[in-house]
Amino acid sequence: MSTGLPACAAPDRRRALRLLALLALAGASPAQAESGFTAIAERPQAPDFSLADEDGTTWRLSGLKGKVVLVNFWATWCPPCRRELPSLERLRQTLPAAQTQVLAINVGESWDTVAGFIAGVAPAPGFPVLYDTDSAVLRAWAVRGLPTTYVVDRRGRIALRAVGGREFDQREPANQIRALLQER
Repeated sequence: MSTGLPACAAPDRRRALRLLALLALAGASPAQAESGFTAIAERPQAPDFSLADEDGTTWRLSGLKGKVVLVNFWATWCPPCRRELPSLERLRQTLPAAQTQVLAINVGESWDTVAGFIAGVAPAPGFPVLYDTDSAVLRAWAVRGLPTTYVVDRRGRIALRAVGGREFDQREPANQIRALLQER
């Protein structure tokens, strides 16, 4: 699938995305990498998006209002992204499906690259993997490093954020999401 950039620009974009990932990691201590989310006090409205998954199904964030939604930005070349993806699935398995949704947004890679990687992930993601091939959603959300995960509350507002790798199935992040589920 085309990224919309000339072929000569693709390596520059990949290089820039790798740099973003390294910058995010450079500021994170090992303790931070295992901690939970940071609360966003002002809870801004989450930018809406419409992206396709591997089956061609279009997912729209605004169509998920009423649910708590985890939005994870990642790439296959990003080691912390690769490590945290299975923990997102383990977390998803513990959350009530009728009240939550996990969306993994791959940034700038082809369907073939992502499918090859996903085939080896255990446990296999039971959540949609969406494709932001031109990085438009990444820019709209002002993502500064990969991986970055946001948690959107039932009203469509960004409530929590995690920059850098996490083990999402640990007590703290799971409890933070469960607390959001209790809000009305």
